[in-house]
Order: sequence, then structure tokens, then C-alpha cells
Amino acid sequence: MASLKDISIQCGVSVATVSKALNNHTDISDETRERVRKAAKELGYSPNLSARALKTNKTHGIGVLFVDKSSSGLTHDYFAAVLDSFKRTVEDSGYDITFINSSTKQPEHMTYLEHTRYHGFDGVCIACIDFKDPEVVELVQSDIPTVTIDHLFNDRVAIMSDNRTGMARLISYILGKGHRKIAYIYGESSSTVTTGRLTSFYRVLDKNGITVPDEYVIEASYRNTEASYEATKKLLELKDRPTCILYPDDVATLGGINAIREMGLRIPEDISVAGYDGIKTLMYLEPQLTTIVQATEEIGYRAATKLIHLIEKPKTTVVEQIIIPGELNEGKTVADIN
Repeated sequence: MASLKDISIQCGVSVATVSKALNNHTDISDETRERVRKAAKELGYSPNLSARALKTNKTHGIGVLFVDKSSSGLTHDYFAAVLDSFKRTVEDSGYDITFINSSTKQPEHMTYLEHTRYHGFDGVCIACIDFKDPEVVELVQSDIPTVTIDHLFNDRVAIMSDNRTGMARLISYILGKGHRKIAYIYGESSSTVTTGRLTSFYRVLDKNGITVPDEYVIEASYRNTEASYEATKKLLELKDRPTCILYPDDVATLGGINAIREMGLRIPEDISVAGYDGIKTLMYLEPQLTTIVQATEEIGYRAATKLIHLIEKPKTTVVEQIIIPGELNEGKTVADIN
């Protein structure tokens, strides 16, 4: 007897799409729905299998909540890479994903939790969003299986990049090059990621007997080249300016590089810089950027597999926080001044 997987293979779609077509969901095209139904008929698929699937309360649909205040979720290189890995992993397991943001909630007055229940998502992955939003908190605290990326909630599964260790490795490398006057243009202070990196920044320098002047530490938004440009100018105009500047991410580093070059300075001969994330497209900068390369493939994979386990084996899945380490790319933007 034919199965949902048999139909999915013949039609070239996921098992989740087949299930949606057979159960008359509206979030797939009419053409796909008819193609799936035709294949089901040709293969002799029994409607009783569909009925049995309904009894399990599984739609094989997963929601991804990703919008932050700058609406940069899928254009954010780090999160885009993480979510691409997540998407491939869940689809290989027979699930479809639907991205959730304020514009996709129908009707508009629905909360994220109501939207999730309305579409019957089996689970939700939450990343790149204001985690203090009451709607987000409501969703996480519900009975819907959820996995968060780069944010911790009590008694919930979280996949975290090891930001503290990553920053510690970066600072230790820079100290090893002889730098003692290190500035940090950091991301939004409300972010868990920022808190971890900033704490690590101060701790490593303190352990090495280095006091950081307040004017060396400036807040700027992630991926904001203009803000990093302005912050870099302020740092370079100081009477006792730093010898090395850290940026919140690789994209923001571009703004700093522009400011440095406009002032007629060379990297790394006159001023050293370092980023964070290890974005592939920026690894071709000349000179190559010193940065922490985050394990986006592993983060996405672990988030997907953990969420699927929560959905399929809720009684045996351990609720835990999984920390994924990154790697230092030494690059050539930090000069040796020993």
C-alpha cells in the first residue's frame, strides 16, 4: 500500500506538503494540491492513512519566528546560514517550514501563539527576535514544542553559540600580538549575545591587569555600518586612541574600515581591527579579517534535530541548553606590535 513518502517522491515535494494537500490546507498552490491528489490516486493511497495521521495531531509543519526590530532576519548573514541548515535538516525529516513574522499573522490581531495554533504547527524555532516581547514569552511558555537560538529561557531547549569563549579567544589572540589598548564597539545591550561577549571582554582584560577606559566601549546596532563608522571616528579622534578595535559583527566592521581609510590610516599597520561571525563573503577582504567563525551549520542542525525530538519523542527528550563553539580565524587585520 502506498505511503505519504511514496507520494512525496513521485511529486518531488516533502511529506509535509503531501499531508497538507490531502487535508486541503490553503498554504500550498492549487497546482501542487491537484498534482499530489492525482499521484495519490494513481498509487492507490488509502484515505484511512490520512485519517490515522490526523489522530496523531501532527501536520509535519514547523514555524520559524525570526523577525527582529530591524526586520533583518533572513538578510542577516549569520541567521540566514543557521536557518538554511535548519531548513534542510527538517525537510530531510519530512517536515515543512513556514516563516512567521508580523506580516504573516492572519488575521492581524493574532498573537504568535494564536498564529501557531491556527496553522497547526507541530513546533516552532525562535531566532533573531526581541525575546522580551510578551507574545514571544507567551509562545515559549505554552505547550507548543519550541527551540530558541542564542537566547535562554528557563526549562526550555536552547541552542547557543559559545559567545563568551569566542570573545575570550579573540581577546587572548589580540593580547598575544602585544595590544593593550583595545576598544570594543558592541551590539545592542539588551541582547543575551551582547551580554556574554561584553562580560568576556572585560573579564579577560581584567585578568591581564588591563583597565578599559569608558570611552573605549561604545554601543552600536548589529550590522549597522553607519553606526560603526561614526563610533570608529570617535575612537580615532581620542588623544590616546586604541591600537585595536573590535566590532559587533563582520558587516559592522565594514563601516569601521571605511572610517579608518578615510582618515588616511592603514590596516593593520596603523590600526588593527577584528570582527565576529566569520561571514563567508567577507572572508575575501584584503587584508583578510580577523574574526570568530560561528558554526552556523552545526547550530541549525542541532536546533532542527532537537525540535523534531521534542515533537516526536516529548517524554524522552532532554530539555537542555546546547553550547556550540566557534573557531578563531586569525586573518591579517591584527598587527603584531610586540
